[in-house]
Amino acid sequence: MKLKSYFSTSVEAAMDLARKELGEDALLVNARLSGAMLMAAKLTGANLQGADLTGADLRGADLRGADLAGSIFLTQSQVDAARGDAGTRLPLPLSIPAHWPD
Repeated sequence: MKLKSYFSTSVEAAMDLARKELGEDALLVNARLSGAMLMAAKLTGANLQGADLTGADLRGADLRGADLAGSIFLTQSQVDAARGDAGTRLPLPLSIPAHWPD
């Protein structure tokens, strides 16, 4: 596995750079996203295992199919503010919001 840091004007732009170089399986494993402004970010299918999401603004972020099961400091209110689906994996004890499609 290649490990590399990507810096850009937004998380989406950094993910695009990573996907261009590493392919569609680009990961955000152990990413430090504390306080990140991720409003409406496209994080579909992202692997966020171990990612620190302390205070990250996930309003409208697209988390469909994303794996957040091993993320840290994620709250139910952050999840509720995001968009996702039944394929989105969340850490316990968080739950899929009722407004997310099956």
